[in-house]
Amino acid sequence: MPTVSSLRIAIVGGGLGGLAAALFLRQAGVHATVYEQASALREVGAGLVVPPNMVRPLARLGLAGKLPEFAVRLEAAWEFRRWQDARVLSVQPMGDECERLYGAACYVAHRADLLALLQQALPEDQLRLDHRCVGLRQDAGGVELTFAHRGGGRTKVTADAVVGADGIHSAVGPTLQANAEPRFAELCAFRFLVNAESAPAAALRPVQTLWLGPGRHLVHYPISGGRLVNGVAIVPAGEWRTESWTAEGSVDDLVAEFGGWHEDVQRLLAAATETKRWALYDRDPLERWTHGRVTLLGDAAHAMLPFFAQGAAQAIEDAEALAACLCSADAAAAPAALQRYEAMRRPRASEVQLMSRGREIRNHLPDGALQRQRDLELAHGEPLRQSAWLYGHDPEQGATHASG
Repeated sequence: MPTVSSLRIAIVGGGLGGLAAALFLRQAGVHATVYEQASALREVGAGLVVPPNMVRPLARLGLAGKLPEFAVRLEAAWEFRRWQDARVLSVQPMGDECERLYGAACYVAHRADLLALLQQALPEDQLRLDHRCVGLRQDAGGVELTFAHRGGGRTKVTADAVVGADGIHSAVGPTLQANAEPRFAELCAFRFLVNAESAPAAALRPVQTLWLGPGRHLVHYPISGGRLVNGVAIVPAGEWRTESWTAEGSVDDLVAEFGGWHEDVQRLLAAATETKRWALYDRDPLERWTHGRVTLLGDAAHAMLPFFAQGAAQAIEDAEALAACLCSADAAAAPAALQRYEAMRRPRASEVQLMSRGREIRNHLPDGALQRQRDLELAHGEPLRQSAWLYGHDPEQGATHASG
């Protein structure tokens, strides 16, 4: 695709948000280069939900048609089950109803598969691996970035604007004096994968299942075309404080957290051969994402707890909105375009961020009157329709309004 703009954008971070931003900018005729500190793109983590507000932007990139090759289309979601006897408290049909309401299905997928989908769509010359951002300096005319390499040596790059898409521990964020202080949520998450042949049959259905019990909960769903089951268990943190998706956890510790739970839970956990464990930290919404020619995107801008499964979707929304705001800007107008992007995206992303806070209190109620009241409310809820403000959002319309 020919570039029609002279604007030069540097994106720091080659995760889902960074690659999506480069693709949307390319589609808009703006050249962007992604700088990633790793020597190869290997998405850490495992599964994630790909909701309609993420599928529609992928469709506009021409990529949503490839989702069925590796993702699992959910036929039901929010299947809440009681920890002790597997009783279904609530279940939301998805499938055709989701497409009817929001124009797109809801999928679950392996992060690595999604990352590969985006990387394959991006020309090789727009991705620079082994570039760790160690310095950033801007003036009225542009931004100078300094990158360090694993074998030694440094490279300097200039750009008209910089996008920090480098995650929770962003190197770009502190240069804006925009980082929020982490607040420990007193919880940690175990993330694990189980081969389908080792998992209980109930876990293989195209359903996102949430087991609720005193002090903890467990989520699982099939990914990778049904070959794997992704599981995430949220439990009290104890002494664990490491906030990293790559930190090794103990399967024995994971299994011990769910002693006495239903046999399907016990079988699924027993089939795990390894697990990652990370401490959950909450953050207040940032007061600003942008300063001059530098802005933030994705987790660098709005790190959120995982309870509404919207982290990746919000990053993709950011990417599309950013491209819409920059498509008609030249170098002189780039700072104003970045301010429009922030004005458009920060209120919504902050609302999702705050909505995710405290959800574990409701999920982790001890058995008793409050738990019974929660279960009654779940039985009469309509999560799919109640999520209209999330699933029905269109970044394209917001960008048109912001630029108008």
